[in-house]
Amino acid sequence: MAVASVSLPGAPGLSLGFDDYSLYSNLSDDDLMQLAIERSLSDAHTAGSTLELNTTPMVQNRTNPPARQLNPPLPARPNPPVAPQLCSHNPPANVLNSRNALDADVSHFITGNGKRMVGYRRYDGTLQVAPEPEEELQPIIKAIYDGDAAAVREMVKRPSNSWLVASKHGWLPIHEAAYFGQTQCLRILLVAQPGMINKRTLKDQTALVLAVGRDHVDCVEALLERGADTEVMNQNRETALYKACERENAAIVAMLLNHGATVNKQCIQGWTALHEAVGHHSVEICEMLVKAGAKLSATNIYGISPVFTAAQSGRVETLGFLLKNGADVNSQAADGATALYEAAKNGHEDVVELLISRGADANRPGKTGLLPLHIAAQRGTDGKSILTFECLNYDKSFNIVSMLIPSTSKARVRRTGISPLHLAAERNRDEALEALIEAGFDVNAELSLERSKMFEDRRTTVLYFAVINNNIEAATMLLEAGANPNIDTFNPLLVAVRQGCIRTVTLLVDYGANVNAYIPTHPTSFPAAILFCMKYLSMLKYLMDNGCDAFSCFNCVYGNDQHPPIKTSRSERDDLRYGTDTSAPRTCVQFCEMISTPAVCRWAGPIIDVLLDYVGHVKLCSRLLEHLDSYPDWQVIKEKAVPPRSLMQLCRVYIRQQLGVNRLKLIHTLPLPRRLVKYMNHEERTQDFALE
Repeated sequence: MAVASVSLPGAPGLSLGFDDYSLYSNLSDDDLMQLAIERSLSDAHTAGSTLELNTTPMVQNRTNPPARQLNPPLPARPNPPVAPQLCSHNPPANVLNSRNALDADVSHFITGNGKRMVGYRRYDGTLQVAPEPEEELQPIIKAIYDGDAAAVREMVKRPSNSWLVASKHGWLPIHEAAYFGQTQCLRILLVAQPGMINKRTLKDQTALVLAVGRDHVDCVEALLERGADTEVMNQNRETALYKACERENAAIVAMLLNHGATVNKQCIQGWTALHEAVGHHSVEICEMLVKAGAKLSATNIYGISPVFTAAQSGRVETLGFLLKNGADVNSQAADGATALYEAAKNGHEDVVELLISRGADANRPGKTGLLPLHIAAQRGTDGKSILTFECLNYDKSFNIVSMLIPSTSKARVRRTGISPLHLAAERNRDEALEALIEAGFDVNAELSLERSKMFEDRRTTVLYFAVINNNIEAATMLLEAGANPNIDTFNPLLVAVRQGCIRTVTLLVDYGANVNAYIPTHPTSFPAAILFCMKYLSMLKYLMDNGCDAFSCFNCVYGNDQHPPIKTSRSERDDLRYGTDTSAPRTCVQFCEMISTPAVCRWAGPIIDVLLDYVGHVKLCSRLLEHLDSYPDWQVIKEKAVPPRSLMQLCRVYIRQQLGVNRLKLIHTLPLPRRLVKYMNHEERTQDFALE
């Protein structure tokens, strides 16, 4: 294999491959900098030497890196990293003045911090590193910096026009004087060369724009008196008036308007001076601009008007001024968002109140179809937060929800395909959820098909969002308000069981959740709740006590026949379930298959033991018998299943069947003897029962 190698001048026969960069990994930044400078200077002595890249076969054994040295010898230079560029052999100006440095070699480089440095070798061979001397200023520029108007006046009188030469950034002395606020120097320059007044830098900045950007009122006045053009724009198409509004300088704004500045020019993003004044909450400047003819309906490239800007930034006083002067309260941005929508989104309570009082339409949706009430319901932090500032934001959002509810049409909410209850439950906004419930929003509202498809589990109800967030308070509010726990395809009870939250499971069961729910997309021969609680025996027993079907776990289609191989992976189980596996008949997943998975098989005996307490005569399939035979301690469980079952057990099963699932949930409230209730709940062995 061909490996690129690098041959170094001054080091005959020495070459390094790219694998040898580790030679320098133990050097500090200072060591590497010194090494690079030494190489650069040594290369300068080699006439006509250049780096040669050879693509030749090479076999080389990697060696251990050398011990760290402050001044390591000059090894061959790899490429990359790139060495500093070779410069002139002349040292910097201050070095040239030294008699001992006439033969010095110089290398220029820039540090990681952007500082320009110069390295050179002294007559005695020592290496010196110093900051690179800055470019010498023109005398007139230095005089402007110092504010020496007399010196500037003398220089402009000279016949030579060398002082009119622009810097590398295109700056003339007039730009320097305007930028640094040297009014006297500026006036002298304007008298000497009046044609420079509208000259631009490389960034299209005039002296007027520079003076405005630095709030130099006197310089602005001097330039305007001499006829400076107020319409010249910089690279971002910003005028002097725009920059004055950006700086919130009312005096300069008034001065520019008095000299005929155009108020409705737009920058490269479409913003006008009024947009900028509104964004900086300067009512005084807004008044001046409106009187000068500023358009209240002007929009930028995103369709944002000044009203939208005021609402977005929470500028209630500025917003009031704009609305008072005829601004459209319902203006919409390019994405359909209104000022009310944006104020609700950013939690500006006072702005929302003002907009509603001025007739803002709360039923105009944004591009996503959401109304201001939706965005207010989902905004804010978790209601359980204990941080003060977060709680304040939460209270503001709650107040905004309360203000928007009377102005929002429930019919319009239904057309959006999502209820604000969904968003409040999703973000754990308990107070907003409570306000929406009290306002009569449907607790059983379902997501539209398009919005439901956005979730892998195809959730539809508000209750599902509360349960999956394990928010018991929200779930309680919804259930007490009449939420149906059996609407979703994937029952919320199954979510709670999978999460192992017994409080949520108990709550859902008390309000009628179906303990025998199945998952249509993953069919099983037994209730899906059993699938998720095999490792939680106490929860399994609770579900059995409340009517979960245990008998279906023992209805194996294979019986005593040989069972197919255990499908240990999810893909293999899917092949069997959906018929893609042609070697086995298409069927739903059996209980014995799930209990045989590696993660559950160690619990097989106790699980079967619990289930046997809730069935009568059953016959264990060959696979369940294999599990019970695998541990000697589980033989008693196997004997428990051998018929005939005790009369007490058969009676208990019969009575439970006659009561039904709904009455079993209320067994503690039925007028039954305490002893019978304990018997029905398999508590006959307790001490209390024995004493009775």
